[in-house]
Amino acid sequence: MIVRVVALALFSLTAACAQAEKINESYSFAQLGTAKYATGFTHFDYTNPAAPKGGSITLSAIGTYDNFNRYAMRGSPGARTEALYDSLFTSSDDEAGSLYPLIAEFARYPDNYRWVEVSINPQARFQDGSPITAADVAFTFNMFMTQGVPQYRVYYKGVTAKAISRLTVRFEQPQSDRDKMLSLLSSPVFPEKFWKNRNLGEPLPYPPPSSGPYRITAYKVGQSITYSRVKDYWAANLPVNKGRFNFDKIRYDYYLDDNVAFEAFKAGAFDFRTEGSAKKWATQYNGNNFERGYIIKDPVPNTVATETNWLAFNIQRPQFSDPKVREALSLVFDFDWMNKALFYNAYKRVDSYFQNTEYAARNYPDASELEILAPLKGQYPSEVIDKIYQPPTTDGSGYDRGKLLQALDLLKQAGWELKNRQLVNVKTGKAMRFELLLRSGGSDQWVLPFQHNLARIGITMDVRQVDSSQYLSRLRSRDFDMLPSPYAAFATPDTGLQFYWASSYINSSYNRPGVNSPLVDNLIEQINQHQGDKPALIALGRVLDRVLLWNYYMIPMWYSANDRYAYWNKFSMPTTRPTYSLGFDSWWYDVNKAAQLPAQRR
Repeated sequence: MIVRVVALALFSLTAACAQAEKINESYSFAQLGTAKYATGFTHFDYTNPAAPKGGSITLSAIGTYDNFNRYAMRGSPGARTEALYDSLFTSSDDEAGSLYPLIAEFARYPDNYRWVEVSINPQARFQDGSPITAADVAFTFNMFMTQGVPQYRVYYKGVTAKAISRLTVRFEQPQSDRDKMLSLLSSPVFPEKFWKNRNLGEPLPYPPPSSGPYRITAYKVGQSITYSRVKDYWAANLPVNKGRFNFDKIRYDYYLDDNVAFEAFKAGAFDFRTEGSAKKWATQYNGNNFERGYIIKDPVPNTVATETNWLAFNIQRPQFSDPKVREALSLVFDFDWMNKALFYNAYKRVDSYFQNTEYAARNYPDASELEILAPLKGQYPSEVIDKIYQPPTTDGSGYDRGKLLQALDLLKQAGWELKNRQLVNVKTGKAMRFELLLRSGGSDQWVLPFQHNLARIGITMDVRQVDSSQYLSRLRSRDFDMLPSPYAAFATPDTGLQFYWASSYINSSYNRPGVNSPLVDNLIEQINQHQGDKPALIALGRVLDRVLLWNYYMIPMWYSANDRYAYWNKFSMPTTRPTYSLGFDSWWYDVNKAAQLPAQRR
């Protein structure tokens, strides 16, 4: 009798818990609001489902490569190797932060997001025809946790992955975290049978078996890679893929120097180019091939969140530990002269880490921002409250004496003085000297003017150019004083910000300045906790923006008012372009246009 009563009590408790935990089943997910495309959609709006398959395109890459493992801890991976493997869910390019099924069919999860069970499409296959299973998903996650980059292990600490059936994998989290759950859904899936006896952290000298729409069919290490479309790709007709991946072949040719690559493009050696130099765009994209319409110039305005360019200080270096020194060097960087003299006024000055979004701090802090800042008083520069950040402006002459004097005054406050035309530290007597690390082959017209201005106030900046492999090695080991740093376009403040700014990721190659700040950690943690709450994210994003800007972790450089593309006129694309990308994977080879080109350029 007692046993029966206990059993009934346990049954009642289990039933009550099951009733309390509501289980959701979703086909799509959105970071904010709801996903644009409803269940049953046939294709993304920016694709043409009737696009013809066929033809080829040749692209360029600068530098070199030595392996095919995008996730190796050393070496330089080949172009496009990040796309070898499909993921559980994938995103669309005309909305921010939405996910739709690729390998997965749907996912189940409770309201508190402590776990998620992903059902895998039974048709999902690797390119050798073997099925993609839950065991492969769990294996991939566990391999990243044991052999992947340190930031992966930090971010997913406590998360577990287990195959609970052949086609269902369950992820469990130690705490409720919706954004972390969404990031798990975008995980790639590797074949266990290939990777189980290999180390993910080591370079791979030959192409691995993969699962995406293209496979590597030819290569010369360091020189070229050719991808061929998988004709029997199981996911070709899924809504997320319909009208995409139309070229039969995609080839990447490597060039050691961008100037050489540009001349090769004009001669027809490759088909499509993104132009980084405003001067080239204004002065060298001309001639017979342009006049006859053989090469198309296609500038696309930047109207949404956009990648920006900065100069990152390594603030772990003693000479850059003082914000006053960093502010002083920001004053010496003469963007206004560079933009006029070198870039044909084609660039806009960066003034936010959320450029072109509503999360950028544009005015004085409002009430919601002041509420966030109140308990943090004393941890941030006073300018965060009482000033509106604007990057330094000069008279555009190339020698703004006033800005140089302001810089010297700040340096004096930081313990530096000018002696015999050298800036020296008052305490140590050492001259200020640092190295600017550059990847060889790039366009660096701005370097000499910056170097010259620094010399005017007694600072020596040595310029060091290295090849891609050395650059990546030094970046990963934080062996640099200063380097140019592109900063990702964040459409909203999301959990990815912690990779760039949180102290727990100080060894990440994303946290390039080496920020180790309890204040920044606090704001990042609040952003993580308020995912999905747009009003809170607007206030938190603007506060974080102010704090980062007024600490001068990086010198703001520029972003382009337009993305500049040029291509040989043998391609067509849908009329509707995606909001957040060029939409290159929805282009197709147009035989009628190609027929109008000289025979050797088709």
